[in-house]
Amino acid sequence: MPDLLHNLRPPSGISAKPQDQEFADTDVLTDYDNPFSLIVWNDEVNTFEWVIETLMDVCGQSQEQAEQCAMIIHTKGKYAVKRGSYDDLKPLCDAITDRGIGATIEILSES
Repeated sequence: MPDLLHNLRPPSGISAKPQDQEFADTDVLTDYDNPFSLIVWNDEVNTFEWVIETLMDVCGQSQEQAEQCAMIIHTKGKYAVKRGSYDDLKPLCDAITDRGIGATIEILSES
């Protein structure tokens, strides 16, 4: 049986190589628009209700989003609840920690 992949030829009149096309150089995106994450940490002090209320009030999450984040925080120990610039996340981080909940800002890794 012939190897069909190697025997494929374009129909007559069609070039296999685009000779008349120009290819523009493109830049690879190497910088993030939102290079930081707001991390909320699990603890044994704050209730689910308090964490959910805080995420809704401070981060503008819906009840459902805040509940899902709280569950992930509880099971994984921490969760990135929001991405953004450092300047945008800093006031949110401060507001969360002012409520007695552990929060930090971390730079996103390139992996």
